[in-house]
Amino acid sequence: QLQAFGGGLVQAGGSLRLSCAASGRTFSGYIMGWFRQASGKDREFVAGITWSGGITFYSDSVKGRFTISRDNAKNTVYLQMNSLKPEDTAVYYCAARTYSGGNYYSASSWANWGQGTQVTVSS
Repeated sequence: QLQAFGGGLVQAGGSLRLSCAASGRTFSGYIMGWFRQASGKDREFVAGITWSGGITFYSDSVKGRFTISRDNAKNTVYLQMNSLKPEDTAVYYCAARTYSGGNYYSASSWANWGQGTQVTVSS
């Protein structure tokens, strides 16, 4: 099970830190990621991180503003979001997948999902 938390309401230019904790099992060796889904839109990739944390990858829309990290000892992945914009408003989901198969940027290739947490950025 994956559980995301840390969302909330923030003004444009502000920051939030999302956390995603795994329970009931570990995701050892898995890639972890964050996606978001704005109202009426498809779920879109935000950021991903390899098991070791040595490789991170981001969507162009958040690169330079968001940072993904993980603490494997705590079975937790984080998303630090800075310089937030109103267009970042969405429900944010954490996800996990294995290394093999599919496009890492496509939600359909991620097999494990947590419940979402709402992030609202006011202008």
